[in-house]
Amino acid sequence: MRVVLSNNAGVPLYQQIKEQVGTAILSGELAEGSALPSVRALARDLRISIITTTRAYTELAAEGFIATIPGKGAYVLPMNSELVREQLLRQVEDGLQAALNAGRHAGLRRDDLIEILDGLMREDQQDAVR
Repeated sequence: MRVVLSNNAGVPLYQQIKEQVGTAILSGELAEGSALPSVRALARDLRISIITTTRAYTELAAEGFIATIPGKGAYVLPMNSELVREQLLRQVEDGLQAALNAGRHAGLRRDDLIEILDGLMREDQQDAVR
């Protein structure tokens, strides 16, 4: 797993870590039972505060992605199908919100955005058939 941070992203560092680790778990890149780097090791590798990595891991644990076992480390938990669906819905909403914002700046109307979405869905269905 590789975490890449940006000080210019406008997103707190702990949130960037949380999102990247969460995405790696949802995508299967990090499988159930996989050990994560220790809080100290991740902080050292990313050259950030231990407090920042601790906050990211604490939030991942609170959301049911990982378990932290004192003295043993952090591990990926089995994925709850409802949790996976909720996280994926959140990603879809975030993506659609970003598209809506970009469309607004481009002067697109609702019908334009719907037409774009319909076209993308048709392409996706055609790719799935191939």
